[in-house]
Amino acid sequence: MKIFIDSANLTEIENALKRGFISGVTTNPSLLAKEPKSGFEKHIKKIVALLNKYGGNKSLSVEVFSRDPKEIVEQALHFKKIFKYKNLSIKVQIGWNELEAINVLSKAGISVNCTACMNVTQALLAANAGAKYVSLFWCRIRDGALDNPQDVVVMTRKLLNEGKSKAEIIAGSIRSVEDIRDAFIAGAHIVTVPPKFFVPMVEHFKTTEAVDQFFKDFNAWQK
Repeated sequence: MKIFIDSANLTEIENALKRGFISGVTTNPSLLAKEPKSGFEKHIKKIVALLNKYGGNKSLSVEVFSRDPKEIVEQALHFKKIFKYKNLSIKVQIGWNELEAINVLSKAGISVNCTACMNVTQALLAANAGAKYVSLFWCRIRDGALDNPQDVVVMTRKLLNEGKSKAEIIAGSIRSVEDIRDAFIAGAHIVTVPPKFFVPMVEHFKTTEAVDQFFKDFNAWQK
């Protein structure tokens, strides 16, 4: 069970890293667009610096900006060269043309996170093409009203296991703490979580009640 943080915000990423519960960071163009304009490469290098500060053993996914296989491969090679991060994964969206790029990158020893998968067959093709991660978009699958995201993850995990695939399922597009729980129960290897859900994940009113009582009793005993 691994949790990735889905963010490009440096403060959010460091807050999670210093608490030690995340195994990686996922970014995308939409997340980067929320940050102050400082240049794409410069910002990613700041994320890499944070990851190195906390051990450099966490995964980092950075997305390409093309649907052309040749351009995807060129961008991926450029990212590997300039970011110099050993656990870098290149995010490539699922698609017919993109499968070619996934295959080329995989054969070159570059980790690929195939993103925006909405059904079992997309995830399986990506895994067979060589993707290390297949990202199933939990809530967007539900929005489509054609499939239940839990069923999609269960079936994908079953088929990957039967085929002895090394690909791991990332559940993304998370909108609640319950989504995180349900995605893990369904068999996702990883859930990538927006940081706004971390505090609600750790809080419980009965925990607060119990801890308050502990300190109240101890303080009364000391008097």
